[in-house]
Amino acid sequence: MVAALIAGSLFTRQLLWTPISAINMTDIVSNQFKMSGASFSGTDKNGEPFYIHAESGRQEYDNPNIILLTKVSGTTTRISNGEKIKDDIVADRGRYDRIKKVVTLNDNVQVDSSNGDKIRTNELVIKL
Repeated sequence: MVAALIAGSLFTRQLLWTPISAINMTDIVSNQFKMSGASFSGTDKNGEPFYIHAESGRQEYDNPNIILLTKVSGTTTRISNGEKIKDDIVADRGRYDRIKKVVTLNDNVQVDSSNGDKIRTNELVIKL
């Protein structure tokens, strides 16, 4: 439990993670901290909201600024030509760089936008 409290303090206040009580302590493995049902939300540099959920999130103790994600889903909001557009996003895996504030999604990435746009790709980079 102490490891979970220490690892939990590594997250910035901009991220709202799954409560520690929801962490399966057997998921703490050698040199890694793993969470089941990891999620975080906040606002991007333009003040627009985002939400990201992953089946699991993994963080290495010696590299706490990189969070590896599996089975990722989420939403972002962006402004295009004065119109707010909501993007629903899913991917098989992803990587969140807390320092650069960049989410890189990989494998089977799908974006469905409220304006009807659809994107299917193997990699998508989102700058928060």
